[in-house]
Amino acid sequence: MHCPFCSFEDTQVKDSRSIEDGIAIKRRRFCPSCNQRFTTVERIQPREFLVIKRNGDRVLFERDKLLRSIQIAMRKRPVSSETIEKLVNQLVKTFSDLGEAEISSDFIGKTTMERLRDIDKVAYVRFASVYCDFKEIKDFSAILDSMDAHD
Repeated sequence: MHCPFCSFEDTQVKDSRSIEDGIAIKRRRFCPSCNQRFTTVERIQPREFLVIKRNGDRVLFERDKLLRSIQIAMRKRPVSSETIEKLVNQLVKTFSDLGEAEISSDFIGKTTMERLRDIDKVAYVRFASVYCDFKEIKDFSAILDSMDAHD
């Protein structure tokens, strides 16, 4: 691992620990050349797959895009960042475990909505409003009615 400060090629690992339910490893490193310390995170790279968009386009799945959309839905909600990370990790694992080369954005959106409903109902409605492309107030009423039927 190259030092980010002086580019020395042989840094030393001082401490390692598993994070994110074993999906990643956090390493504390030391550079013997410039004496700086820094942290790296190594994440298991899940199987890559394409997302089939509603318009038929195919794009590579991006974990960070899913994370951002969930963070937006959860903004100002009493949900910890650890809970959000855990949710995203579970979703990515679910999608990877399918073993498919292509997954529809519909499946990704519906699966995400189901998980959000169990964590935070307001975040669920926020996510649904974007995912389902709400145009009118009646669209919100329909999703709220479906929530009542689910409970």
